[in-house]
Order: sequence, then C-alpha cells, then structure tokens
Amino acid sequence: MKIAFDAKRFFHNTSGLGNYSRDLVRILSQYYPENEYLLLNKNTSERGKDILERPDVRFVETSKGKFSRQFKMGKDAQKQDADIFHGLSGELPLKWDKKPIRKVVTIHDLIFMRYPQYYSFFDRKIHLWKFKKAAETADKIIAISEQTKRDIIHYLKVPETKIEVIYQGCHKAFKEQQTDEQILAVKEKFGLPQHFILNVGTIEDRKNLLSIVKAIQGKEIPLVVVGRKTQYYKKVADFIRKNKMEKQVYFLEGVSMDELAIIYKLADIFVYPSFFEGFGIPVIEALFSKTVTITSNTSCLPEAGGKDSVYVDPGNYLDLKAKIQFLWDNESERKRRAEKSFEFVQKFNDEPIAAQLMDLYKKLM
Repeated sequence: MKIAFDAKRFFHNTSGLGNYSRDLVRILSQYYPENEYLLLNKNTSERGKDILERPDVRFVETSKGKFSRQFKMGKDAQKQDADIFHGLSGELPLKWDKKPIRKVVTIHDLIFMRYPQYYSFFDRKIHLWKFKKAAETADKIIAISEQTKRDIIHYLKVPETKIEVIYQGCHKAFKEQQTDEQILAVKEKFGLPQHFILNVGTIEDRKNLLSIVKAIQGKEIPLVVVGRKTQYYKKVADFIRKNKMEKQVYFLEGVSMDELAIIYKLADIFVYPSFFEGFGIPVIEALFSKTVTITSNTSCLPEAGGKDSVYVDPGNYLDLKAKIQFLWDNESERKRRAEKSFEFVQKFNDEPIAAQLMDLYKKLM
C-alpha cells in the first residue's frame, strides 16, 4: 500500500498535533515497513528528520501557491498513485481528481464546540466548516477517544458506523530507561527540588493551572510547570506574586523531549486538572514514567488515566488540595497506584496502535 499524509503538522508543530503525526508515521513504518509512506508538504524541517531517513518514508513536495494544501495536496497524492490519503489534524483537501483514493481523517477533539468561550467567533466558524467538510469527505474518521467519538456524532451529525476509535500513544522517550548521569544532569540544569509535583501542558485557562497553585498555597509542596505561556499565565503569575509563592512554583523553559521524560520520572505526583481534553497525552506520559497521576473526572481523562489514577472535580480546588495532600503523605500508596497504572498504560503502546491503524487501512482497501 502507498499511504499519503498531510504532513504540515508533522514538520511544523512542536507538541500535540505534531507529536501525534510523527508518532503515527514512525510506528507504521516500524511495524509495517512493506508499505510506502508519503509525507506531503511544501517543505520539511528538523522535526521528524530521523523518521524521514527510514527507507519506506518519503517526502513529497506539494504544489506551490496560496491554499495549495486545500486545493492541490489531494491531487498531488493522487499523482503519486497513493491508495489512501490520511489527514492527521481534522482536515482533508477540498479538491480531488477522478482517480480512486480512499480518504481518512483523524479528529482529535471538538473543544471549540463544547467550550466556545476559549475561541474567537471567526475561529469557531472556520473550525466547524473544515471539520464538517472533512467528516463528509472521509471514508473513515478516526476519533482519538470515545469522548471524541461521542462529540463527532453529536456536533457533526456523523453516523457511528463511520467512526473508529484508535487511541494515540506517546513519544518513545517516555518508555526509555535513562542513566543516573542523565537524570542528575537534568536535575542540576533546571535546579529541580528533591521532591515536587508536576504539571505539563500549555498554560491556558482550559488546563486549569491556577487550581493547582491554589491547592498548594500554604503547603510545603513545590510545583514544577512545563508548558508554553499564553495570556492566562499572567493570571497565575499574579496569584503567585500576591501570595509570595515565587520560591514554591518553578516554570521551566527550553525543555527537550528527553529532558521532559526525566522530569516526569523525578516527579512524585503528576497533576492535570484540565476542564476538557480530546485525549490527554500528558496523562499517558506520566503513567509510562511510573508517576502517579491526579486528573479530572471529566471528558476522556478517565479513559487515559485508568482506574488507579486519582480523579478530581476540576472546578473544585479544595478537592484537588485534599487529593494532592493524601498522595504527598503516602509514598506506599503512590507506588502502588503507579505500578498498577503502568500495567494499564501498556494498551497505549506502539504495536497495538499500529495494528489498529493498519487494520483500518486494509479494510478500506
């Protein structure tokens, strides 16, 4: 089979959609090297360079011009005799030739519909139009969680039979065993405390970092935060300054994926009280790192966290405060839950996910 991918996110997104795109191509290439994988985009970048070096993965430069991704990329895939075109981020090209090609789209979430207050009016309208169009065009839709599947049926009015739930995994760095020297180097580079709780993700309203900060106010519990700052950061920083918590909360920047994997392992507890997620990759990263996790009892997060993570109401920081304190004071309980969660998270390993993807492609053919 020859499978073409819209590789814009593969080459140009550092987190979320970029990680999903790179991991998907990497695991397909690793477990099914007999196929040819085409990465379609106007240009490449340093991201995913190691994947592009694989003999079965090839970059295809798409046609130039404005809106070529929408109007020319599909035809470019057909010119390459691709059997399948897979849009990895909720979009598919709008124009195609008559040449047969099967179309798959991955939809990660419909947060812009559930929480419109986080998006501008214009962004909501554009997103909805693009997602609806892709859902209509696709032969099959991949939802990355049961929650996303329910949202696609509800908001996009798509028949259930058209949707397949295939979970996503996480970067291989979180499954590797680092040396003592590597761990010490990261600890020293970022000046990490001996014990701490961790939060990873974009610092934005929906991710709810302020609740964590409020939950540890007046406690001797250090918090390490890794994530891109948005306007919401100012709200969090103001609270920290007013309550003289500057020495308790550490904001890290310039963290590589390999360094992040070590930071997860060093953390005593991972805390992720997001109001809503399409899947919640940081939860998976924490479980693979054998770090006990506290996350929200909403959206897909219980799907990602399993029964041995600890769940909270994201709107209630006192609930969060009690759960953090409980685990902070109980090392044996942290270890027990971490070990059980590590068993659970194996379902998100590369091989079963690659097998489900390949099964879907084969059924389409």
